[in-house]
Amino acid sequence: MSQTDLELLLQELGGWDWDLCRRELPAVLPRLLSMYQESEDWTEHIRVLRILTEMFLPHISLADLEQTFFSKVLPKTLQLFDNLMYELSSEAKGLTSQNTELCSTVRNLLQTMVQLLETLTGCVRYVCTLQECVPLESIRTLPSSVLYVIKNTFTHCKDSESVYCGHLHLISDLLQAMFKETYSLQKQLMELLDMISMGSASTEDNITDMVSVIHTVLEICSVISSMDHALHANTWKFIIKQSLKHHSLLQCHLKHSDILSGLCKDTLLSFHSCLQLAEQMKMSDIQEGTDLRLFQKTVKLCRFFANSLVHYTKEFLSFFSDSCSQLHQLLLQIYSKFPPSLYAPEISEVHRDEISRVFLVALDPLINQLLPFSPFMEQVLSEKLGLPSEQQLPQCLILITIMDKLSSQPEEVQTLWNMGKSLSLFSALFFSFQQCAGELSLPVCLPEVISTGQQAVPITLYHYVCVHMCSFIASTLPSHFPQLEYALLDAVLGSSMITSLLAMDSWCFLARYGTAELCAHHVVVIAHLIKSWPSDCYQVSALGVLLRRMLFLMAPDHQVEFAHKFHPEEVENLAVWQHISLKALNPDLRKRVACQLCVAGLGQCRRWLNSRRALGELRAVNTALSVLLVACNFAGDALEAELQASVLGVLGQFWAFLQAKQVSDEPCLQQTLCLLLHLLEFFIQALDAQLITQVFALQSSLFQLDPPDHVRLAMVDFLSSMGKVFIPQEAQRQVVPQLSCLFASLLADQTWLIHQHTLEAFTHFAEETSHEDIVPQCLNSDETKNKVVSFLAKTRQVEETTEARTERMKQERITCSAQFMKMDGELESTGEPLAKRACHPPSEEQYKSAVGTMEGAVEAVKLLLRKGSPPAWLAVKLEALHTAIAVLRDSVR
Repeated sequence: MSQTDLELLLQELGGWDWDLCRRELPAVLPRLLSMYQESEDWTEHIRVLRILTEMFLPHISLADLEQTFFSKVLPKTLQLFDNLMYELSSEAKGLTSQNTELCSTVRNLLQTMVQLLETLTGCVRYVCTLQECVPLESIRTLPSSVLYVIKNTFTHCKDSESVYCGHLHLISDLLQAMFKETYSLQKQLMELLDMISMGSASTEDNITDMVSVIHTVLEICSVISSMDHALHANTWKFIIKQSLKHHSLLQCHLKHSDILSGLCKDTLLSFHSCLQLAEQMKMSDIQEGTDLRLFQKTVKLCRFFANSLVHYTKEFLSFFSDSCSQLHQLLLQIYSKFPPSLYAPEISEVHRDEISRVFLVALDPLINQLLPFSPFMEQVLSEKLGLPSEQQLPQCLILITIMDKLSSQPEEVQTLWNMGKSLSLFSALFFSFQQCAGELSLPVCLPEVISTGQQAVPITLYHYVCVHMCSFIASTLPSHFPQLEYALLDAVLGSSMITSLLAMDSWCFLARYGTAELCAHHVVVIAHLIKSWPSDCYQVSALGVLLRRMLFLMAPDHQVEFAHKFHPEEVENLAVWQHISLKALNPDLRKRVACQLCVAGLGQCRRWLNSRRALGELRAVNTALSVLLVACNFAGDALEAELQASVLGVLGQFWAFLQAKQVSDEPCLQQTLCLLLHLLEFFIQALDAQLITQVFALQSSLFQLDPPDHVRLAMVDFLSSMGKVFIPQEAQRQVVPQLSCLFASLLADQTWLIHQHTLEAFTHFAEETSHEDIVPQCLNSDETKNKVVSFLAKTRQVEETTEARTERMKQERITCSAQFMKMDGELESTGEPLAKRACHPPSEEQYKSAVGTMEGAVEAVKLLLRKGSPPAWLAVKLEALHTAIAVLRDSVR
């Protein structure tokens, strides 16, 4: 058809009415379609498309739409769209305000694009008017074609800053019009797709088409996530709604992992936007206005995503076996940026409460839904998480949340978590708690309702975990006690003192909450463990503390049975009794046991003193001295005079042979010395001049050999007790200078624990001593005097800000993590048993953790540089690190 004929036809069609179009449809439509396919001029193309959609489309039946119209028109429309986009992108590169011709060309292209979008919107709007339910096969080509246009148009708008090279102001009005028209087109298409009917007998093609629609809309979501909140939310709403509407047909075909990943990503983006707005308002002290309204809208968007995630997870949970790490990471990242995390931005309490009330409350049901899901349990309780520092506290809080929810779950769900796979929930919590050293040291606080009906009050992290752990223990099924007992014992024996203490507190709660028989059984088991291990193992000390506390919780008749089973007069049982406080026993039993321990302890000491005094046998002697200390702690002056004299006589025999050099070289003798010093405190006023002289002579000589900290602390305690003594005249000349010298040296000690302990001891000594002239002799420097004065005045030496303390905790955690990684590496590289373990390649999480540690160290150095001038060696060290990182980079290429 010639151009003239085409123009004549189009002019003629312009005068046709509705009925004439309907009557002439069979004859005219083929000619128009042919013209449309052959047209190369954009203006003409749009003109023909409008005539087709506005004048003839309404006269085509629904059953014939796809075959007669859409399948023939839309492919050519997409070709036109692609050509327009290509021309726009090409011409936009040279766009400037001086080049008016090019500017006019670009504006015409955008105007044509807007007209095309308007035409498509009208086309979709018309189909929506046909009937309530539209069969998908009747419009098969329409959804995919329109979605293609929507996706690429939104992408063009998103990239407009780079596409138009900073000259957006020249075409911003048309670009905005294009965005609005695309918005309208998408809204109209979603309305149409809501009308799609898909019965149980739907064909495979229909299922494939609908799945394709949902996946394409998902791609659109990733494009528009930062463009418009309302559009973004409505697009996700469509995805969730259609997925649930056609659940039975689509569930095996949808890319659940991609949908879940998109939901998690957009939830996090919205959450981070909330935090940024809240932080900005906190910094600028703004509590109202535009920023506040935007914050409130963003919080509601977070709630929308949380609800969407909960609904989608509920319907398609069985398909998430390989996606549980995404859900776990979502929770970890949210909690890592929210108070009380050390890595959370500083926001006001009002904004924090609103985020918690609106968003976190909406997200909470997600964990309930995931509890019965075994893959989620395996993910959360995995031994190989390798979490970075900022996610250690979130992991702990997630585990506590799970504990709180488990009691209301069916028995099989409780069994799933309490039995675990690699770790039980009990063990996982203790392990996670151990990683929160920074938060425990600070300490961070969390809200907790202490009394029913009262408002929540802030309590420390330790207190918070302990309360929830004990509550969980109270609800634990008896069949899960083996896992609980294993976790408690493993934590008590672990290398972390604070974790060991938590396990002890939890175990004592179990002893009180459980039956008296259970408590007695546990005490006997712990006592047997103590007997079976060497006394110098640090684990024995922890077990000893636990045994000491547990004995207070035993029923009186069970205490009698315990004393019978571990008879105090039998030497092999002294290892148990050295850890026990006799105050735990009833009065009659207490007095009898104290006398029996004294007799057994004295007998053991005398046998060694009367023998060849071999160092190899000294461990038993130290146990005997510990038992005497237990008896003296309880009885002291109440001991029979004959027993007191016997104890003091035996103690005096030890000082006659102790030599400073030998004590300095032998750890077992150091322990003996510490025990002797503690025992002498009970008899301090009964010491004769000779024994006092011997004691101070040994201490003075030993101090010259730089004894370890525990020996120094024992010396400090002994010096404190000297305030009660009037030093005999014949001993003063030698003892007084040594006493003042020891106090002066210990007050100047650089170890903070010893220094603090000495300040307390010196104060106590100065308040009690009758030898007042000794006090100034101990203060042999102005620095020492100032420290003592500050201590007495309760003046802090350094006032550390909250921000500085938090930053210090972060850096200490990085240092500790690096040290633990180094120790783990050394352990795995040596030792026969470990060599038999299966070798696992490092996980991605471990790499993330290691890189996170490096990044944290870099940030720490930056912070230090801002505070002052660096040392001279820093540049050389940084250069060496730069070289090392370059080697690492080359090794992974």
